This record gives sequence, C-alpha cells and structure tokens, in this order.
Amino acid sequence: MAGAAPDTDRDPSGAAPATLPLRFAYHRAVAPLVWALVAVGLVEMTVTHLLVALWSHTAALALSVLTLGGLVWLVRALLAMKHRPVLLDRERLILQVGTIHRVDIPLQAIAGLRPSIEHAAMKRRSVLNLALLAYPNLVVDLVAPLPGRRGITTIAHRLDDPAAFAAAWKALGAGG
Repeated sequence: MAGAAPDTDRDPSGAAPATLPLRFAYHRAVAPLVWALVAVGLVEMTVTHLLVALWSHTAALALSVLTLGGLVWLVRALLAMKHRPVLLDRERLILQVGTIHRVDIPLQAIAGLRPSIEHAAMKRRSVLNLALLAYPNLVVDLVAPLPGRRGITTIAHRLDDPAAFAAAWKALGAGG
C-alpha cells in the first residue's frame, strides 16, 4: 500500500481511532536466530578461506567474495524485517519476512487461524514457513491453495505479539 493514505476507523467499542493497516512486528522473534546464522557464516567463511588458500589463493578469494555477498544479502534482509511488518486491514492480510518473501491474502481466502502447527506438518510441501528458523506462533489456513506449483494451503509465521494479532483479527471481525 505504498503511497496510499491509511484508513482511519473507529472501534465499535468507542475506543480511539485505529490506523489501518495494523502493523505486527516479527523481527524480535525471528532475527536473533538469523543473526546467529550470519555469525556462523562469518566463521565458516574465514576457515574456508584459510584452508582453500593453502591450495589456491584465487579460489579462496572467489569463495570468500561469494560467501560475503550471501552474508550481505542476509544482513540486508534482516534489517528490512523491522520495516516490513505483517499488515492487517479490513480486506487483506500481508504476511512478509523482510525482503525474502511476501504473501498478500484477501481475508475471505482465509479459513482460520491457529496458534501452532505440528512439527511433521511443517515438512509438508503445502506449508509455507515464514518463521524461518524460529517455531511459528501464527498459522493461517487458507480456503483454497495459493496459485503456484506448491499448492500452499497453510502459512506459518512467528510474530512478536501473537495475542495482539488475534485481538485485532477479532476486532476487525475477520474471524474466530
């Protein structure tokens, strides 16, 4: 909704107006594990560079540049998580994880929400895990599969405050 003016609605209970879309952070829950991955990547890059340099300085430099490029991409994606929250308004739910992935779902396409998913179910091809390395605390079940080869019917995410999301979901009359 870049460039669009936010909607202002009054809660039926008479509370102060809420600005739509509502924003829900996930970076505090997801980012620490990904930062750990960045740290491991830096150690791996250093060790690999030293070992490969014994064989070929050119190959060591090439591997280091490739690894560093991947780590820079990962850090940029991490920094974007703070500025690209999950968004909810009266028409749609936008689940995103930084610049890595974004799913725009009309509310009528959502069958329901759950707080968790079984570990075995997370492995299914029809499940999109936006929680990355964290365990999801929001599971969105869809009425029909998303377009695409995988046939996504379930989307899992890790929010910083899933209770606030659930309350907003109910307040918008989006479902139970």
